[in-house]
Amino acid sequence: MTPAAASRIAVITGASSGIGAATARQLAAAGYRVVLTARRKDRIEALAEEINQSGHSATAYALDVTDRESVDEFASAFQKIGVLINNAGGALGADPVATGDPADWRQMYETNVIGTLNLTQALLPKLEASGDGTVVVISSTAGHATYEGGAGYVAAKHGAHVLAETLRLEIVGRPVRVIEIAPGMVKTDEFALTRFDGDEQKAEKVYEGVAEPLTADDVADTITWTVTRPSHVNIDLLIVRPRAQASNTKVHREL
Repeated sequence: MTPAAASRIAVITGASSGIGAATARQLAAAGYRVVLTARRKDRIEALAEEINQSGHSATAYALDVTDRESVDEFASAFQKIGVLINNAGGALGADPVATGDPADWRQMYETNVIGTLNLTQALLPKLEASGDGTVVVISSTAGHATYEGGAGYVAAKHGAHVLAETLRLEIVGRPVRVIEIAPGMVKTDEFALTRFDGDEQKAEKVYEGVAEPLTADDVADTITWTVTRPSHVNIDLLIVRPRAQASNTKVHREL
């Protein structure tokens, strides 16, 4: 379904790889002008060129979502936007609470929660002005259930979940939907590598024996589906896991 002209611009954070990049491609194909943001300028510029060459519309804008001054400057470029995809985030480490690095916890909170807050606050007036706005928060199943070794990431994603849930209550009656997508096990090129500081062996062990973890395209497909529902339809929360994963701690592995 082609979006109305007033809501045809979609801002995507963390668009340099993984779920963000896949979402940019799919929303562009669905008729949106996508604005790609991330810290890695070269990545998003290459993706914007790819999307534009395919006959769709994309713009790249280098942005650190934790830098409020830069976020406000970015937001000033818009009078109206239709969609905000708060995708920037990530996990660092898998240490228990007793030995977890507070710096990692702080960075995860800043990116997953404060970054989402910054973009949402800065762009909410523009979304409302469109008359048909949508805020999407990409949280995680970690935001809905705990697991050992994940407390820092779990705490951050709980924060993202609560932000989305509270915002929905606070702006009910305004022309803006609030959607939360909570993916389970997704295998991308960078998520586990980043979490384990580039240790390829540890990163691969996360997915060991799992025949078909989710892909970035799988999650992007769910995001695009929720965004392109009719305006009166709000998908409050969509939890998506691979068939092999029953919970954060129950995964079928063929070893």
